[in-house]
Amino acid sequence: MSQRKKERGAILRRRTKRDDLPDEIVLEILARLPVKSLLRFRCVCKPWYSSIAKPSFISTHHLNHSHHGYVIHIPRNIPAPSSSLARDGAFETIPEFRVPFTFQSQFSRFVGSCNGLLCFTGHGSKFNDVYLWNPSIRKFKRLPNNQFPLLTFGIGYDSQNNDFKLVGISQAFANPKPPPEAEVFSLSSDSWKRVELGISLRPNLVYCNFIDYLPSPFVSGRLHWMFKFLDDGGGQGRRCADLLLSFDVSSEKFNEVPLPNEGSCFTRCVTSFKGKLALIEIRSGAQPYSTLCSIWVMREYGVIDSWNKLRVLSIENLHDFIGFTEYGLHLVQKGPRLVSTNSKLKRKRKYVLIDPKTLHEKEISTQADYRLEVATYMENLALLDGRNVVSY
Repeated sequence: MSQRKKERGAILRRRTKRDDLPDEIVLEILARLPVKSLLRFRCVCKPWYSSIAKPSFISTHHLNHSHHGYVIHIPRNIPAPSSSLARDGAFETIPEFRVPFTFQSQFSRFVGSCNGLLCFTGHGSKFNDVYLWNPSIRKFKRLPNNQFPLLTFGIGYDSQNNDFKLVGISQAFANPKPPPEAEVFSLSSDSWKRVELGISLRPNLVYCNFIDYLPSPFVSGRLHWMFKFLDDGGGQGRRCADLLLSFDVSSEKFNEVPLPNEGSCFTRCVTSFKGKLALIEIRSGAQPYSTLCSIWVMREYGVIDSWNKLRVLSIENLHDFIGFTEYGLHLVQKGPRLVSTNSKLKRKRKYVLIDPKTLHEKEISTQADYRLEVATYMENLALLDGRNVVSY
């Protein structure tokens, strides 16, 4: 036996329990490691295996890594979509990965991203296909069927109860319009339950529809949806207006959020900007093919006077406003242009990042011929264990 092996054996024989780090220090170290390392370290011993799967550890790990952000972009409403990750600051694309499940309707709809969980629903006649997916640990879960067809969804995290919740809202087509119905899915209980809207909509409602161009933003512990409604005005002429609805995922209560009064525009949609509630208003510009995009940010949540018009962008040939990155860059889709593909001319849209300070535009590289959905994303251990969770 070599001298080095003898010395190593002596060191190992001298180790006792007094040499081990306290459990709380070990867990603190583990909570700062990346997801891939933790998946391997679950095989070290049974205590590590059980500790890493505990909700309290997963929550601590998320807090330690929430600043490591990416942007995920997904083609909308196409069969078997693929997703791409990009580093948030420079939008440098990381290789694509396929969505590992299929839908009865053959088409999917991206609901949103929350603390490392992505949510998808079927799009079309089948609305019971709802999936939660964690790409970083290669696991997904198909949710049990809900009670009635739900037309719009949002996903949020209940920090008070350490629980993910998915909220679905239906829309009735009867006349006169009954109020929308809602269901909430709790990941911890693995079940849906019905919740009351709890607020009165406008009287004499004739028409009500979702404005769901963008995923429902999760801000200040609440999910948000924009509605456009039409009432008969009580015999004084029909009136069209917008309603911003919020849902507190902890108290499970709906509320109306006040909107700024800015006059007419093509459309309004709600999103988030650097962690705050944001409102996008789009109207025609003074120049041909130009569009004015007004960006409002609510500086103090729930206070109508805190709505602040951050800026107004004049964008040429705007086709769609897609969203913001975590650093506040604006991602838009510009109208189709003719490009040569295999000696054939083809109309192709382009996606552009706009720096809000310099107004510099940067075209991003993507193979998508469809509208993109974007959301912030970070690695997480959510969905590590549980009922009906599938590994792939």
